Amino acid sequence: MTIAEALRDAAASLREIAERPRLEAEILLAHHLGCERTSLLLREGETLPREEEFFALIERRKAHEPIEYITNEVSFYSETFYIASGALIPRPETELLVEEVAHLIREKGLKRIAEIGVGSGALSVTLARIFPELKIVATDISPEALSIAGVNAERFGVKDRIELRQSSLLDGVEAVEMIVSNPPYIPAGTELEPNVADYEPETALYAPGDGTDLLRQIVLLGQERGIPIACEMGYDQRAAMEGFFKEQGIEHYRFYKDLAGLDRGFLIND
Repeated sequence: MTIAEALRDAAASLREIAERPRLEAEILLAHHLGCERTSLLLREGETLPREEEFFALIERRKAHEPIEYITNEVSFYSETFYIASGALIPRPETELLVEEVAHLIREKGLKRIAEIGVGSGALSVTLARIFPELKIVATDISPEALSIAGVNAERFGVKDRIELRQSSLLDGVEAVEMIVSNPPYIPAGTELEPNVADYEPETALYAPGDGTDLLRQIVLLGQERGIPIACEMGYDQRAAMEGFFKEQGIEHYRFYKDLAGLDRGFLIND
């Protein structure tokens, strides 16, 4: 079987589950061959090596496994990060949280911040790369996530400035100037697409009740310490969080929107 034939068959096989089956077939084939996707066109007449291995990747994708977990790569903030099934796949909307946090770091001249729920490390690593003097304490309850974050901190040369801790919230973490988090905020019991529900870690997706439980805990931590907070949230959680802010007497806050115009997060600027 030639590479052209393999691409044709793989794309046909993925048609039922992928919006862009040809593209996904090319991504998986480039991963299989260890080459750039753009080079496949020049290699169409070559014989496909290890044919069974390639189509095993296609079968994994047909079972709705995210392509990022299959290739162990995810694009975030114009860089390629390592990702595996122990951590949530970074979403494009979280790049907006990077921008919001970066603005606050510049405005206040912050030097030491904390991230709650580091996951893959994409957020902390990106901030560390933007700010060469910044130190970050990044926590997570998942040892798998911390391991993945460690790979990315090493890959991008910032491991000396990101302290990874297995911890709930900020237990044992002292003297930070800001809290950043993209915590679980999907209400428990919400039905999700198979590629998310069947593969991504539940602890990184779901939160009790209406999904704002962890967000509220993080807000209270920030108030207790008297430091700014920046959090991502669900697009439909603004009313619940705004009501909570008023209950707590919090006045200096604002929400930000994603590129679709939906509420996507908030900042409390104490």
